[in-house]
Amino acid sequence: MPDTPPVTLQDVQDAAARIKGVAHRTPVLRSRTLDELVGAEVFLKCENLQRIGAFKFRGAYNAASRLSAEQLAKGIAAYSSGNHAQAVALAARELGTTAVIVMPEDTPRAKLEATAGYGAEIVTYDRYTGDRVAIGEALAAERGLALVPPYEHPHVIAGQGTAALELIEEVGELDALVVPVGGGGLIAGSATAAKGLLPGIRVVGVEPEAGDDTKRSLEAGHRVSIPVPRTIADGQAADIPGELTFSVNRRLVDDISLVSDDQIRDAMRFAFERMKTVVEPSGASGLAALLAHRVAPLPRRIGVILSGGNVGAERFAEIIAG
Repeated sequence: MPDTPPVTLQDVQDAAARIKGVAHRTPVLRSRTLDELVGAEVFLKCENLQRIGAFKFRGAYNAASRLSAEQLAKGIAAYSSGNHAQAVALAARELGTTAVIVMPEDTPRAKLEATAGYGAEIVTYDRYTGDRVAIGEALAAERGLALVPPYEHPHVIAGQGTAALELIEEVGELDALVVPVGGGGLIAGSATAAKGLLPGIRVVGVEPEAGDDTKRSLEAGHRVSIPVPRTIADGQAADIPGELTFSVNRRLVDDISLVSDDQIRDAMRFAFERMKTVVEPSGASGLAALLAHRVAPLPRRIGVILSGGNVGAERFAEIIAG
């Protein structure tokens, strides 16, 4: 393992300066009912209210804004299950360039329509038989585009870490930070920021039970591949952690909790009914872990990142109905 980490607290702070005034500084929600149910003080960082409805805009803009004028003139490529797609599409529009996005053909309609709405060209593939990385890399090479990956890039990871940076700046010391895990970029950036500011903080990742590739990998000490998960948390349907993200997370992440799809549904319902906020399945997994008492030992002050809210009305009703 290299002595120099790929992403540092300074990188996250630099990213915060770069995205300031472009990305939203999202609110932090509290609920007395939630505190009572969990048995701790809980602070929810609402990245469901970020531009494009998810934390992904932070990393996408931080990475894309660092491309050269020549690279921007040619355009940007990306691959994504939805939120990174929208983030790159919007970042490209903000920077005056174009984007081509490789997306699974079964991506929720709301995410496909939003990505196209930001002006991106969409190329679809079958997530169960196709290799999105290979497709994305080939497309970028063929068209001469700059590839902005969803998590395997230090500038993307640093940008995602600004969510945790803002949370700690706003609420002060936390005993634990609970973060949804897909490819691992959000938790890698968040852990870098959190442990850089609060060395004693405990960082807990949350995965759906069907998609426990990071948990298995951390236990094995190396990256473990699993079949593509079938879960309502489409943003967490990763089959193997990123190489770069895993190199960070194996050093900084203390534990991974698993939640069922039903527990995610319960968290989405709680956020909607009791806190009047809409969270997509992947975005609700951290809250689900707390409500299901899957974080132990229980810290006194807990930060949770609600990572996204991109779910259409019909799909939301369908999920909640179970």
